[in-house]
Amino acid sequence: MTWNLKQLSLVAALFTALSGVNAGAETITLKAGRYLDVARGRMIAPALIIIEDSRILAINPAAMPEVDRIIDLGELTLLPGLMDAHTHLTMELSSAWQHSAVTKTAGDFALLGSANAQKTLMAGFTTVRDLGAPHFADVAVAHAIDNGMAQGPHLIAAAHGTGITGGHCDATGYAPGVELVSYRTGIGDGPDELIKAIRYQIKHGARVVKICATSGVMSHEQTVGAQQTNFEELKAAAEEAHRHNLKIAAHAVGEEGIIAAAKAGIDSIEHASLLTPTAAKAIKQNGAYVVHTLYLLEAVDPASFPPEFLKKGMLIAEASRESFKLALKENLKIVFGTDAGVIPHGLNAKEFSVRVRLGQQPLEAIRSATLYASELLNVPDRGQITAGFQADIIAVDGDPLADISRLEDVKFVMKEGQIYKEPVR
Repeated sequence: MTWNLKQLSLVAALFTALSGVNAGAETITLKAGRYLDVARGRMIAPALIIIEDSRILAINPAAMPEVDRIIDLGELTLLPGLMDAHTHLTMELSSAWQHSAVTKTAGDFALLGSANAQKTLMAGFTTVRDLGAPHFADVAVAHAIDNGMAQGPHLIAAAHGTGITGGHCDATGYAPGVELVSYRTGIGDGPDELIKAIRYQIKHGARVVKICATSGVMSHEQTVGAQQTNFEELKAAAEEAHRHNLKIAAHAVGEEGIIAAAKAGIDSIEHASLLTPTAAKAIKQNGAYVVHTLYLLEAVDPASFPPEFLKKGMLIAEASRESFKLALKENLKIVFGTDAGVIPHGLNAKEFSVRVRLGQQPLEAIRSATLYASELLNVPDRGQITAGFQADIIAVDGDPLADISRLEDVKFVMKEGQIYKEPVR
């Protein structure tokens, strides 16, 4: 098709007209009893938040501007939308979960992921990182959310987790030939093969890289936490992710794998169940974040786990709790994660109570899911109720600084200025 000058002028006029749509965007005032300033660490009362389009325009202005709508939330407490740095939206544990990769289609996983994304959003989580899904289903869910075809949080998808043959990210356990794994499904041996696997995930929509550095509870080997991916492989993976301006997360349970991942330049250490002082030192020296997943130790349904997995989980449960206490003591950069999919979706906020019970201050627990999470997830305009930031806002009854379990009952959810949940009146 050849475009003439008149047609190009019409197209230019159309784009000019469309560019003015935001000039008439709806302006909303959110009224509430108070809001949590996570940066300063205190409640501010009252809360009058002016929102235009998808952004926070002003907070408690001296003179109220004209607005299109006022939403009065009474005495509720406003907080920034929460973030979960470790989820699996397309996964749900059941007695048949091990077979799902060969009995379910990509569409099945995407539909499941969409339903779980909505549950997660309704629970007050407006941004999540999804660390591994079959058939690029998490990427499909992210696209559906971005294009308004599904309701869910901002979704940062990893596609397939990457790792070595037979490693934790190659955990199907099927007979030879039943499922052929390759770089397409994230599996490779040696730096070159892993780089190819990572590039393939990025080509098909990954916005974060996941690599398995060690074995884990759900690995098909007897050890829990043994290093699987060697240092050269981890370093090559980290460099490749960073070359694409992406973060990389490593499943790393045991000491040697944690140290190797941190020294290789991995951005976040996931689980860190067998953390030691030496491993904590490596994490701190290399500037990595640590994402523990603790509620799952209490919430997993034993009927959904093969006996060998259940036995390994019981072996490291108490060590995982002690590892979190050590991370607190060593003042590591802790970010909130749940491994949702291993636990039921929508129960993400129950993780807060576990962390507080183990010694984390409520404010720090909330910061781990807002302020600190925004750093790790590279979303600097989220995680605070501040002018100019994205209008991702939730509301709860009472004071979560006094009772962290208040976060388990979110009454109001706004994402990018759009309301998804309101109190029942």
